[in-house]
Amino acid sequence: MSKRTLAAVVFLLALTPGFAWGCACGCGIFDVGGASMMPDGPGGNVWVEYDFMNQNRNWNGSSSSSADNNDDKRIRSDFYILGGQYMFNRSWGVMAQVPYTDRYFKTTDHNTGNIVGSDHSAFGDVKLQGIYSGFEPDMSTGVTFGLKLPTGDYSHFDRDTAIGSGSTNLLLGGYHQGRITKDNRLSWFINGQLDSAFLTKSDYRPGDEADVALGTYYDAGPVGGMGRLSPLLQLLGSYRLRDSGLNADRDDSGYERLLISPGMEYDVRSFKFYADVEVPVYQRVNGNQLVAPLLYKFILGYSF
Repeated sequence: MSKRTLAAVVFLLALTPGFAWGCACGCGIFDVGGASMMPDGPGGNVWVEYDFMNQNRNWNGSSSSSADNNDDKRIRSDFYILGGQYMFNRSWGVMAQVPYTDRYFKTTDHNTGNIVGSDHSAFGDVKLQGIYSGFEPDMSTGVTFGLKLPTGDYSHFDRDTAIGSGSTNLLLGGYHQGRITKDNRLSWFINGQLDSAFLTKSDYRPGDEADVALGTYYDAGPVGGMGRLSPLLQLLGSYRLRDSGLNADRDDSGYERLLISPGMEYDVRSFKFYADVEVPVYQRVNGNQLVAPLLYKFILGYSF
């Protein structure tokens, strides 16, 4: 590893002191993981992504807790994301993501004491980022920087459960890929992002957060005479500080979590299909919060 690569990796680790979430309900964990969207040359790619999370278990500290201890009973989210990335050359590029979320929220009505449920679908917070990958000739190391814009709807549900955060956030991240075997078939990667709000609305500031993924993948070669199959295994970490502001639930916000995630990537010519399942192996929350037993991610990409 060259000095420039080492410096970039150290910079990446400095950006990710704990790991992270992209919204109070925990969707930020989907922002990292896998090497499928990391640039490997000039040109572009577009992708559609589907993520699913069903938070139906109450958690307190580092263990499960009775559902009676939490007014909220379920947060089920379907995330649909349209993304695009274009590298102008081997050093500089741009990336954009437009999310749309369908969410079901089941909670206790404070006026009647009854359990009520509500569905809401809306666009989420758009992310615009720049990419610099000029540290190494093979583009194996890069940093990302940009903004998460307050385009998502935050008028429905509680502020920490709303589809949009209502804030403008600074996004800083980075990644590195390396080879483990000489035949380049077994590789490793690290990928992370820091998310920090600096402009907020209506007395709510989401807690600073960071995400990191450390993983390895194996190029198994052609399958059925067509595409190439690459199984992978990742460790995903999440850390989020408490929310703040008059409309924040400070006592029941902020958490940390470690997940293990087996996955698979299948490449056929210019198309790429990626899927993984994310299983929590450790989680600690402040107060009482809903957690999901499993999380799912699917991506279909096209390079040009």
